[in-house]
Amino acid sequence: MARHYDALRTVPATARQDTRMAAGAKEFRYAIGLDRTGRVTADGHSPLDLDPAWTPEHLVLAGLIRCTLQSLRFHAAPTEIDFVANGSASATVTRRSDDGRYAFVEIGVELALELDPVPPGDELAALLVKAERDCFVGASLEPSPSYHWTVNGTKF
Repeated sequence: MARHYDALRTVPATARQDTRMAAGAKEFRYAIGLDRTGRVTADGHSPLDLDPAWTPEHLVLAGLIRCTLQSLRFHAAPTEIDFVANGSASATVTRRSDDGRYAFVEIGVELALELDPVPPGDELAALLVKAERDCFVGASLEPSPSYHWTVNGTKF
């Protein structure tokens, strides 16, 4: 039993109690506000007046692209790969056959990158897989998005 924790405990540890701290996952928290006029704020800052054409579904798709590119930037940074990108996403919402609820049934993402430098061989494919895998927006969606990449003019 770890003796240095005894002074901090209000109830003493038993001989069989594990007093080690469990390693926890990082936790990321986000909050938005929506006022009566439709203005959105991110964590109380940066007011954004959205045109009524921006539906919640459009915002999910925009978030998916931004998240995927942020994930790519995170994985590209250690190898000093820089890039510029543009993209588009589309989705189909209809009644699902299994539960009769309206939901996304198909999600497609098209991303075009200009990488500098381009990773050699399989490293490029691995980088793109990591960008897809570690975008938590995409990982949260069912069905999973279908990604199509163009890197320096070559389709992947």
